[in-house]
Amino acid sequence: MFLHFPEINSGLLDFIAIRRTIRGSGIGSALFEATQEYLRAAGSRGLYMEVLPDDPALVKNSDILEENRKRLRFYEHYGIRPIIHTEYETPIGPDPAPYLLFDDLGRNQPLRRSECRVAVRLILKRKYGHLVSPDYIERVVESIIEDPVQFRAPRYVKQEIPPRTPSGDKLEKPFALVCGEKHLLHEVKDRGYVERPARVGAIKTSLERTGLFNSVLLKQFGQEYIRAVHDANLLRYIKVVCENIKSRQPIYPYVFPIRRPDRPPRDMAVCAGYYCIDTFTPLDANAYLAACQAVDVALTAAEQVLLGRKVAYALCRPPGHHAERKSFGGFCYFNNAAIAAHFLSKTGRVALLDIDYHHGNGTQDIFYERSDVLTLSLHGHPNHSYPYFSGFADETGEGAGKGYNRNYPLPENTDEKLYLETLQKAISRIEQFKPVFLVISLGFDTMRGDPTGSFVLSGESMRKIGLMMGMLKLPTLIVQEGGYNLRNLKKGSVHFFEGMAQAQRDAGLLQHNGKNNNKTKNGIKQPEKKNGNTVSE
Repeated sequence: MFLHFPEINSGLLDFIAIRRTIRGSGIGSALFEATQEYLRAAGSRGLYMEVLPDDPALVKNSDILEENRKRLRFYEHYGIRPIIHTEYETPIGPDPAPYLLFDDLGRNQPLRRSECRVAVRLILKRKYGHLVSPDYIERVVESIIEDPVQFRAPRYVKQEIPPRTPSGDKLEKPFALVCGEKHLLHEVKDRGYVERPARVGAIKTSLERTGLFNSVLLKQFGQEYIRAVHDANLLRYIKVVCENIKSRQPIYPYVFPIRRPDRPPRDMAVCAGYYCIDTFTPLDANAYLAACQAVDVALTAAEQVLLGRKVAYALCRPPGHHAERKSFGGFCYFNNAAIAAHFLSKTGRVALLDIDYHHGNGTQDIFYERSDVLTLSLHGHPNHSYPYFSGFADETGEGAGKGYNRNYPLPENTDEKLYLETLQKAISRIEQFKPVFLVISLGFDTMRGDPTGSFVLSGESMRKIGLMMGMLKLPTLIVQEGGYNLRNLKKGSVHFFEGMAQAQRDAGLLQHNGKNNNKTKNGIKQPEKKNGNTVSE
């Protein structure tokens, strides 16, 4: 809940409350980021907030002190710190007064003294007017003398080093970046819906600063590419429903009939449960348009790989890896990565590696009986992670696809060491398969603090993962899937692609020098070679 002050077009965050029994450490981040996004869209100039002090001289209770530090650390991750050199912290009673923090909501402009004075007067009058005297208010307001207002130096979070732009070690050919705009039309504003448009902007803005990419013009592909992977009835249903929705209220499934192919329900709303696997993937007027363009993004990037690009990144939204041949769900409508992998498979064998936190049940379903596309997935164990019904280790494929599906379910709180060890097993299987192309379903929900995941990977972990992927030296298509903490999206994307780029640079340097060093490099142990053959576990 926040209070809006129309006099200064700014607000005061009153509280964010999370039920303690809810599992996952990223819910608060998702709520705060959604608040920021809402206020930016409303044209707000800024958001003030109060946090009790982290000074042990003022807070004697160690438990309360630690809680205060956690809150200040939380906001510092967003670059938000206490205003200093004022008397705002003057106690009203026996308890210490809070610090006042300010978020400029991305305007990147200094907080002027006059604006801060008006804000402080409004906060003290409207929130504390029944407790403090007019003299107290004026004393605090007059204590704000610096212009612009100053903020406390970072105390808990290391200053982010801006992504460097390569100079003497530029890539031989930049990575391709493909993105669309129609995803902006698809915005579900219902409570708790974390798959929102700001995800794409957070990644795109961060990657454009690295100097690793050039943007590629988006191409349009026909529906036949979707029908090559998805059942025609599913495609027709999503299209018809979305085109005929007249209200702003999206359609959620609420009845889940037993799937009998010969007897689907006739009512279009009831049919949602026939085609959808969950209760949180609604259809709205723009879902079909956004989903179709996400497919175009993936296919445009795949075409870049066919044209000789070493790495192409499809910044898709909505994501796709939960969409099965005959059903949709998990924020996904069409399986972008699977459609692109099928497109590439006409030219050569494809390995599709899913490193989103959640199992790619849709991708597995689509290729489960095929041997030309090897599917592998590292994910939270389905005993505790969505989608719950697939992703077990004994699901290895059927018929011609027997042995060409590999799942690596991992426990809660999986750390970097266990994750990289497991990833190396998947890489060994890819090397054994000898694909022509590599497709990566990339999710940043494996990072610590995502509201939908429980792993604890860091930005540095993502760099190592990118490095390991790049060391495969395969033409690589990367398709964006999940990740719902905006800080993680910004940090994780930069680190991942810096790792990919480092692998490209190292490969070029080794080729130039005519040397091959199999020792540890960049924190990753390289496989040994005997008699010219790679030795894999």
